[in-house]
Parts: sequence; structure tokens; C-alpha cells
Amino acid sequence: MVTSIIGVLASVAIPAYQQYGNRARFSEAILAVTPYKTAIELSIFRGLSTSLNDLQSGTNGIPNWQWIGADTHFTGVFGGTIYVFWKFDGTPLAGTSYSLTPQNITPPIQWLEGGNCIQTGYC
Repeated sequence: MVTSIIGVLASVAIPAYQQYGNRARFSEAILAVTPYKTAIELSIFRGLSTSLNDLQSGTNGIPNWQWIGADTHFTGVFGGTIYVFWKFDGTPLAGTSYSLTPQNITPPIQWLEGGNCIQTGYC
């Protein structure tokens, strides 16, 4: 009886713990958007960008994109949307995406979250 209770608890607890761990690790990718988000807001506040199409990696003070690899996430801005893809590290997170899209070009900027991390519960 005790063994069966422990078995049931373990079958529920282990996947929940793995999901919690993956979600905690994915916060690294969510934090990777911070310099891009700040640069976009500064570009808009300074009047350097007048449309979402002006918001591109490597322009108007927005950092260049960073290519994906075994040790790095892809991060970049295209048409105002900030994209992050988890690095190819062989974990369940590999290829998981997160995006932030500004909903307007006038302050205060409203942001819309997107990406497949929402469906997987990582963000």
C-alpha cells in the first residue's frame, strides 16, 4: 500500500519538477530581451524611430542580432518584434521561442508576448 502511494506521488511529482526546472531555465531567454527592449524604447523616446519597420537589429541604437549556437540563444529585432530562440543544447528547451512585439510607436509602449513557450508553459 505504501509503495503504491509513493509510486503515484513520484509519477506526478517528477514531471512537475522537470517542468518547473525547464521554466526556471527558460527565464534566461526571457531576460535576453532586456537590452533590446530598452534600446527600442530609447529609440522611440528619442524620435529615432517613427514606425515599427524602423526598429531593426543594428540600427537606431538597437543591438545587432546574436546567432544561435550550442552556447548562445538567437536574439534579434525584426520589424519591431524582439525574437529569442533557445540554444541548440539538446535539452527539451532547444528551439523554444519567445517574442515581444510593441503594440504602438508612441510612449508608453505596450508589449505583446508571443512564442511557443506560452503553449509549453515555459513563459
